[in-house]
Amino acid sequence: MRVPVLIGTLACLATGSALAQQQPQFTHYGFNGIYLNPAYAGVKGYGEITTIGRYQYLGYQATLPEDAGGSPQTYLLSASVPVKFLHGGLGAVLYRDRIAETKITTANVSYAYHITIGEGKLGIGVQGIYTHLGKGTYRPAEEGDPAVPNESADRKFDLGTGVWYESEKLYAGLSVNNLLRSKYQFQNVDGNTASSVTGENHAYLTLGYNIEATPSVVVTPTALVKMVLPGKVGDGGKFSQKSTSFELGGRATLDDKYWAGLGYRFQESFQGMLGASFTKDNALRVGYAFDFIAFNQEARAFSSHEIMLSYRLPRPVSISRPAIRTPRYSF
Repeated sequence: MRVPVLIGTLACLATGSALAQQQPQFTHYGFNGIYLNPAYAGVKGYGEITTIGRYQYLGYQATLPEDAGGSPQTYLLSASVPVKFLHGGLGAVLYRDRIAETKITTANVSYAYHITIGEGKLGIGVQGIYTHLGKGTYRPAEEGDPAVPNESADRKFDLGTGVWYESEKLYAGLSVNNLLRSKYQFQNVDGNTASSVTGENHAYLTLGYNIEATPSVVVTPTALVKMVLPGKVGDGGKFSQKSTSFELGGRATLDDKYWAGLGYRFQESFQGMLGASFTKDNALRVGYAFDFIAFNQEARAFSSHEIMLSYRLPRPVSISRPAIRTPRYSF
């Protein structure tokens, strides 16, 4: 399959809708493909470990001091590595997300099968997902309201899948998770079922292209489309476009060592990022991202902050040596 055909296919499949996001968002999405797509696992040909800490809407406070609202916080650890004998790669993601009285802990394990296409590689991935979703103590408007959860939690398994194309200049991926649409149920103070939440399908389309502006500077435009697909396949409105969210950005990288970038998140923020690489082969990367919340500040706060630490593992080397043939014994 030629690259333009692949991009066109991904764009056609990406038609969808998004409700309020149930999953964390990261400004460093261009450095963390395994979080977005299981097919990313090992597709770059080397292993990498990434950790990100995000403090969203810094300074946002709950209406009352005794409430547990305030700034959402997310902590993520991910890893991706190629595995030659599996003809692909393995990946894993662990993250903890706290939003007011809701605490979400998710662990993902991914496998991707790699196919060489032209100068690039296509990954086809599957993912197993385990999520623990907990609710804390709420202050009901009416005392004893049976629909209010109280110190309750539920846990479920789910699945995801995706495709990812990677070459020296281009990357493109499309993924969908929560294929089983697991339902989480919570109990009230009396131990009865108070409410439930469905883990809706989330779809991600991501694109990036490396442009060699000078022999030492590479400019990379990036895009991320995020969709929530509510309801079952066949339900009316599941694939409508009314609430799709997207991010556009770009960064410039100097000598594969220093980078700076700008971005825009639809109806939320403008972003800036800075980073640098250290150690041999620039394997260790440190990045910082700042989000200026330009829309609906009264319901958020004016800034979000994100720190990334990533380490790129050496490319695997073959432990077997090829046979050396000589004409000396060929007669």
